[in-house]
Amino acid sequence: MRATLIHGPRDIRVETVPDPTIVNSTDAIVRVVATCVCGSDLWPYRGFTETTVPRRIGHELVGVVEEIGSDVATIKVGDFVIAPFAISDGSCVHCRHGVHTSCEQGAFWGTSHGGLPVDGGQGQWVRSPLADGTLVALPEMPDESMIASLLTLSDVMGTGHHAALGAGVEPGSTVVVVGDGAVGLSAVIAAKRLGAEQIILMSRHADRQELGRRFGATDVVAERGREGVKIVNEMLGGVGADSVLECVGTKEAMDQAIDTTRPGGRVGYVGAPYGDSELPIRRIFMRNVAIVGGVAPVRQYIEELLPDVLDKTIDPGQVFDLELPLEEIPEAYAAMDERRSIKAMLRP
Repeated sequence: MRATLIHGPRDIRVETVPDPTIVNSTDAIVRVVATCVCGSDLWPYRGFTETTVPRRIGHELVGVVEEIGSDVATIKVGDFVIAPFAISDGSCVHCRHGVHTSCEQGAFWGTSHGGLPVDGGQGQWVRSPLADGTLVALPEMPDESMIASLLTLSDVMGTGHHAALGAGVEPGSTVVVVGDGAVGLSAVIAAKRLGAEQIILMSRHADRQELGRRFGATDVVAERGREGVKIVNEMLGGVGADSVLECVGTKEAMDQAIDTTRPGGRVGYVGAPYGDSELPIRRIFMRNVAIVGGVAPVRQYIEELLPDVLDKTIDPGQVFDLELPLEEIPEAYAAMDERRSIKAMLRP
């Protein structure tokens, strides 16, 4: 089969690799219908995280189950499934508390599990360990028009939702979203879905601003730093926002989030932190700002968000503004790296 491997900075290749097979009785083999490039995939692509040997990459996918192990009970051959970016058993204490990303038996796509390599999602097929706990089956085969939005439930829509929950968004809230990538735009959807009254998207890019407004942003602020904070706070009566959703992961973005949060407000953070991202504890302490978030346990949210996707109450699939065949994945990475694309979808 064909699959994507990263060899080093800006060196992404589609190569022939062995077909996956059932190894453990809890495995399933899934034919990938659609996968995509995540913003976090760009960190190794840009060389910010080291790649010492060629490895599989990709962690977002939807597909059809083609084979199951003898102990798989809730997933059957022919099911259309959503595969969240974290593998989990669904039964350990952390999964029962809704933190599937900390599963005692868990792993991530493109890493290893039980001493065996786990396939990256950017390929034609994958072996899914812990299929019953990890995969979410739809009641029926979806229409082709639904694929993009269903794919967002494997990561970015659930991640934006996690930010909104961490920030305590509720009906009538004032919200600021820091970051206009796929996660930030999904966070706009999440905030509107939870009843936010005013949603300010911090974005410098016209195409992303337009999509953010379609998703529910009431205002857009392009400025950053002190000027951006000043404008946002003036828009909010000099008080700051009830809830701020940090969807980037840099120190600058976190500073922006904290400084636009009202005293007693909350920051929900889901941007994967890179670089010098220490929190200004005294500033947070003196203003009673809560910082809540982390890696999003999207498996916990799929059943909640899925009905709204299926009935098109929300349409997060619009974050995909580029679709390519798998063999052209180098262009998908380049387009996202150069900000020519918000998010690229691949069809094997």
